[in-house]
Amino acid sequence: MDKNFLLSPILDLSQSAVDEVIKCNETTSRYGLVLSPHEAKELVETRNDTLKSHGRVELGGGIINKLIEAFCDSPYISQKDYSSILHELIETFYYYKNETLDELSDDELIDLMKDNFNNKCHGSLELLQNRDLDKIARNIRYGEYEYDSPDEDDEADEYFFGEDYE
Repeated sequence: MDKNFLLSPILDLSQSAVDEVIKCNETTSRYGLVLSPHEAKELVETRNDTLKSHGRVELGGGIINKLIEAFCDSPYISQKDYSSILHELIETFYYYKNETLDELSDDELIDLMKDNFNNKCHGSLELLQNRDLDKIARNIRYGEYEYDSPDEDDEADEYFFGEDYE
């Protein structure tokens, strides 16, 4: 049997995912952010590698698009670092999906990531990954979880991060 025949559906899915990422340029170009086909392909590869390394399976390719749409208006992302930040956000997303025991929906996690990245971390991926999301994950693992949309109530900060958080 032809081995290429077996790989054909996988390659079609990857190309479809790349095409979906490229479509996001219609929205992100308003913010001066555009991905090349090569960069889009690398993002899909990062997603696939990250899924594999975290033992996760994803049907469809919507997470990359959701991250792009959520973060494209961030004042801390420029064309120069756009692709590299997206790679980090993809890896961060899947890491914290595991760390939060899947208690947060994809949209809830993305909302928290965006809110913290823009407002508390001022564009620092290091702070987002090693401080804010880590505290949220820890609180969820210890049963101190109650999601409240970042846009709706600032008291959620106290709940997720502790009373002394500012």
